Amino acid sequence: MSRSRTIDTPDDLRDRVPEFLVPPETLDTVSPSGDRGGMIIGSGPHGEPISTSILRPQPTRMVTVGGLYLARQIALRAMATGAWVIIATGRPDSWENLATAAGHTPDGSPVPLVQIRRLTPFDLPRSSEDAPLLVIHDGGAVPQELFPPRSAWQTTMYVLPYLHPQVGNGTAANTADLVLLQRIPMNQAQLAGRIWHLHPPQVQQLTALQDDGIIALGNMLWSPIRLVTNHAERELLGPIRRGD
Repeated sequence: MSRSRTIDTPDDLRDRVPEFLVPPETLDTVSPSGDRGGMIIGSGPHGEPISTSILRPQPTRMVTVGGLYLARQIALRAMATGAWVIIATGRPDSWENLATAAGHTPDGSPVPLVQIRRLTPFDLPRSSEDAPLLVIHDGGAVPQELFPPRSAWQTTMYVLPYLHPQVGNGTAANTADLVLLQRIPMNQAQLAGRIWHLHPPQVQQLTALQDDGIIALGNMLWSPIRLVTNHAERELLGPIRRGD
């Protein structure tokens, strides 16, 4: 069995970016997933693995609330599926470890699997089933809609450090297909209840999550999940935590 893996390249970049091999040590930094779209994000109440379709054949919008650890872990696991990860951020140093995890090509150039860009509009590569695209928008608590998902196999993930009162007025939260929430204080939990029409017990549960607990929220979905990390992820990201 080969000890290397070929990384897929989006179709419109094939003429400009050569194929390259990634050593197995690179893959050791990410967690396995069940399939291209079904990403394991944690465990259920009985220790069973819980996966969700982060990368889908439909344009997808998702939100994380609570800090950088959760968002960076999702990015690592998207890399494990062969996805391209493009991060638009005002704090590039906070994401540099993902580019490090991606490794280098045989000629020493950084692997373009992960790109860290500024918070300004730019052209995205074409996404496909063989080259899904995760665009991470790390633009503060009230993000502008710079990269709305417009094509199949493109997911835009908005990284919110906390729930701001104005976030309910935009499209990022109101139209999200999936929201992953870590523990938030009561005033933010009440805001979450208004945005996503939660029941009082659900609002209360958002204030009582452990540091490794999240709620996956979506259409007809309310799922408590315990985050699980492996040794390589801990070395790269540190312990599971909330906040930035």
